[in-house]
Amino acid sequence: MTPAEILARVLYRDQDVIVLDKPAGLAVHAGPNSPDHLELYLEALSFGWAGPPRLAHRLDRDTAGCLILGRHAKALKRLGRMFETHRIGKTYWSACHGAPAGEGGTVDAPLLKVSKRGEGWRIVVDASGQPAVTDWRVLGRSASGLAWIEWRPRTGRTHQIRIHARHLGCPLLGDSYYGPDPDTRIPLHLLSREVSIPPLAPARPPVRVTAPPPPHMRGALAECGWDSA
Repeated sequence: MTPAEILARVLYRDQDVIVLDKPAGLAVHAGPNSPDHLELYLEALSFGWAGPPRLAHRLDRDTAGCLILGRHAKALKRLGRMFETHRIGKTYWSACHGAPAGEGGTVDAPLLKVSKRGEGWRIVVDASGQPAVTDWRVLGRSASGLAWIEWRPRTGRTHQIRIHARHLGCPLLGDSYYGPDPDTRIPLHLLSREVSIPPLAPARPPVRVTAPPPPHMRGALAECGWDSA
């Protein structure tokens, strides 16, 4: 990425927040396997302010779409409280291998992080884990067995949608870690489609922002009935 490319991905900006269309494949934080990450480019989003915006939450490296940044300390604190109290709405789109019976419902399955020596960590459904609840709705199906599913997580656990999708029997297309796709050349088909943010101060309007599907998801979504127009 370049600073110019990051600037071109700004979906919304006001005095408090920036909503960025994060590209799939770009980590938000530095890490042992993330020499290139979003925090390297935040200075480009200062827009004349004394300091750059900061992450108000995070998305997995391979998830695309709406990412909220706070432009100053007070905004970050308010956004943090809103995330903690589940007042910020989050909607995701995915393409999945198959779909559960019915057109919608709720997954209530607690999630636990487990580690094994030499194998790293992963998230599993486990009664002793943290509460995790996700509402889902089928938006379309393809003749080839794919499904276009909308997810609305009520909680914000690591890998929540990926695990809940597998728990329902419809793992995400391109999920080589939790799903049936061993070919890591297929990108993860998961999009942070929309965020809704309550007013951060009196007399300010709520903010609602949507992100377009990334190029690698458009073919599968179109098979399921998505209309790019």
